[in-house]
Amino acid sequence: MTGMDEVVKILQAMEGVNHVLILDGGLLDELRAEESKVKAVMNIGVKNEGFSEAITREHAICIIKDSRFRPPPEPTVLLMSDTGQVMGLEVFPHQRKDYEERKDVIWLTPDFAVFTNVNGGTKEFFIMPPVNFPELHEEIGCQDVVSCSPSPSSDLMIKQWHGLDDDPDLASIIVGFNSDGSKK
Repeated sequence: MTGMDEVVKILQAMEGVNHVLILDGGLLDELRAEESKVKAVMNIGVKNEGFSEAITREHAICIIKDSRFRPPPEPTVLLMSDTGQVMGLEVFPHQRKDYEERKDVIWLTPDFAVFTNVNGGTKEFFIMPPVNFPELHEEIGCQDVVSCSPSPSSDLMIKQWHGLDDDPDLASIIVGFNSDGSKK
């Protein structure tokens, strides 16, 4: 296994990374409690499945990044129905043209499309799924790697815990991984 120092060096070398922070038990307990009560606009529930999965890993690291950081490899937010239908999703700038001409799309924000032709169940919620983090992989000894964006309130908690200013140009990403392939 590549040592934790090597993982930290890899993350620090990524463009747009300003800080690399090891998350410990006390902070993780506070973040768990915070993530469990997050709601979106119109009191729509939020399930941060990426966070829930990342913190089950042997190691949890937070990177604080700026706008130079690479885009995620897949959507970080989905609008789901209680029947499992995808009702909307995050759209990256390079994908926007694929959705702009569609008659079944309305824009919740400039980067979030909602599908008008999807009939959901009786309830909807936002899912923040686990996202791949290709820079950490088995060849360097990292297994079961997932990343996620914490909620804005958790982002603030992480920054405050580590004595960082709440700079709106900086955001956090949590990366969880195992070093021996077994989940804790």
